[in-house]
Amino acid sequence: MTTTLGTLITAIVTPFDEELEVDEEAFVALLHHLVDNGSDGVVVCGTTGEAATLTNAEHLRMVELACQERPAGCSVIASTGSNDTAQACRMTRQVTELGADGILSVTPYYNRPNRRGLVRHFSEVSRATDKPVVLYNIPSRTATDMPNDLLAELAQIERVDYVKQANDDNLALVDGLGVYAGNNETFARTLDMGGAGGIVVASHVAGPQMRQMIVEPQRRAELDAALKPLYSALSVTTNPIPVKAALNLLGHRAGGLRLPLVEADEAETEVVRAALLETGLLAGD
Repeated sequence: MTTTLGTLITAIVTPFDEELEVDEEAFVALLHHLVDNGSDGVVVCGTTGEAATLTNAEHLRMVELACQERPAGCSVIASTGSNDTAQACRMTRQVTELGADGILSVTPYYNRPNRRGLVRHFSEVSRATDKPVVLYNIPSRTATDMPNDLLAELAQIERVDYVKQANDDNLALVDGLGVYAGNNETFARTLDMGGAGGIVVASHVAGPQMRQMIVEPQRRAELDAALKPLYSALSVTTNPIPVKAALNLLGHRAGGLRLPLVEADEAETEVVRAALLETGLLAGD
């Protein structure tokens, strides 16, 4: 499937400095690194970008910075999800004005809306923008799953064009929606079934290899198998703790994390280091 947003999209981390303030310089450097290494675009201020602990001003600044500093051809998808529909719509309007190419909108969390509430919620979000909306189904974090028949219903809403599917049990093509893999492990499978691509995390450190899965489908299974140790290591504890550890090990300035998330401990860091060594992404001593 051809998509205007791109095939390999990285859910970019938000780098912090030693005082846990946003490190804008490191963010721009990472943005360029990702595009230079295979990413078609980025999701800004999503789960991996620690949106939950950013202020609204910080959140909007990151989107603005990404739109201003992106390399040519890089799409910027702004995550604007909330469990308050009015807030989700406010953020969606604001990032649209800032120049975002698309909107990532997660299932409202904690308050667990029913099916009618979900339809109403995403209808309102879609009216707040003229850009494509990517639904985000991740019941492990939201406590609400959107089954594929509901996704097909939501696809009837104008501008609801894609879904980031992070419930692997639901991974299938959906009438009216381009399907993005929401987990590293399902990127190859999503490409195989004709999906839109992936909104993933491993491409922070293995972008060229994941890009090759797109351009060399005959080698896709081989490339995917070689990255399985990395995928596993990036799940050793809560995302984005492991990917920030990986970036720091590779010399990028990702920094720490804001509470209640904490940096990888010694054992977790060693798991990440071992996977980087095993996959050839980190040189041995």
